[in-house]
Amino acid sequence: MRKISSKNYRFGRLNLHILPLLVWLSVLGMVVALYSYRSQRFEILGIAQGQVHQIATTCTGRLRSVPTQLFEKVTIGQTLAIVDTVLEDETLDAQLDTIRAEIAHLTAQLVTIQDGYLAEKTDRQISYFVDERRFALDVENTRLRILELKAFLASDRILLGDLNSEYKITQKLLEQDVVKPYKLEKARVLYETLLKKIEENERLLEQSKNDLKQSLQRYAEYKQNEPYRPSADGALDVVRKAIKVQEQLMNELLARLQPLELKSPINGVVISIRGNSNEANLSRPGEDVLRKSGEVITAGESIFAVSEIEPREIIAYASQEQISQIQKGTKVELIKNTSPAQIAKSQVEYVGPVIEQMPIRLWRNSRIPQWGRPFLIKIPPEMKLTPGELVGIRKP
Repeated sequence: MRKISSKNYRFGRLNLHILPLLVWLSVLGMVVALYSYRSQRFEILGIAQGQVHQIATTCTGRLRSVPTQLFEKVTIGQTLAIVDTVLEDETLDAQLDTIRAEIAHLTAQLVTIQDGYLAEKTDRQISYFVDERRFALDVENTRLRILELKAFLASDRILLGDLNSEYKITQKLLEQDVVKPYKLEKARVLYETLLKKIEENERLLEQSKNDLKQSLQRYAEYKQNEPYRPSADGALDVVRKAIKVQEQLMNELLARLQPLELKSPINGVVISIRGNSNEANLSRPGEDVLRKSGEVITAGESIFAVSEIEPREIIAYASQEQISQIQKGTKVELIKNTSPAQIAKSQVEYVGPVIEQMPIRLWRNSRIPQWGRPFLIKIPPEMKLTPGELVGIRKP
């Protein structure tokens, strides 16, 4: 029987102790290498997003109608909502009265100026300059007439709306046998009489506008033959400026009487109002916050939003460990897992300046907020994505 030397025995036992250590070191080296490889070949989730426009008004009003529905496709320039900017408890009569009073005051001033010009014609016997001023007075008188007719029309239109409401209410009361038929007939007659008055004043307004064009033309033609231009008449210049102010006030008032139309700024789809600033490109599932007809909205308050159908870019967030690897121009691969699956190449277009909180959809745990530095990737034309779709991002 062969004997085993003590030296060989000790060497064998030493190998048995070293072998597990070598295996452990090998595994540790593989883990370190894999971690290093993974840190270089980052994998991140991003969200496809398109351009989103909030639809809001610049003044307080009541929604007259909302002809669009949630998730309806709309085109650029399409009317999305109509807003009445004059509320029921708001009256414009005081403003109209002020404008009318100023018109009367300016008219009296023009009469005084006109009398002075006529006296000047007799005294100075300078027919040319007197006639020029007469043409100028014709222009300003016509402008005042137009302003006066606009004021009457604005007041009558307000009253017409009230009479229309009264007629409808009386009609309902008649159907319920609360009032007599003559009440309805009286309301109808008042409404139709005022409507005819408005139509007549509109005709007079158009005629006055034509008269103004002719007066301006006569005045311009006459001025071409002037032998000498005297200094501007201060009194008439003051009246001209005052009339311009009243014209501006009247135009603003008439604009308020007209309903405000909100139009779509882009081709897209109507979505609900956003709930989270970090997820501005996504509507909140199941939350229909589309405003309805009859609601009062304040200035700057969003009614709904319009989103592009096809997203333009992908927003993703780099963790603190990945920040050093994300720069403008960094090449990436985009991975779409939904059908049809796609892989496309792109690059980082923009890197945000600060670290901010990620959207909840990108958190590993919905109860633990995560932070990262945002960056944008342009979506290649061949990749078809849906707004809000999650897309895998990796470094090739």
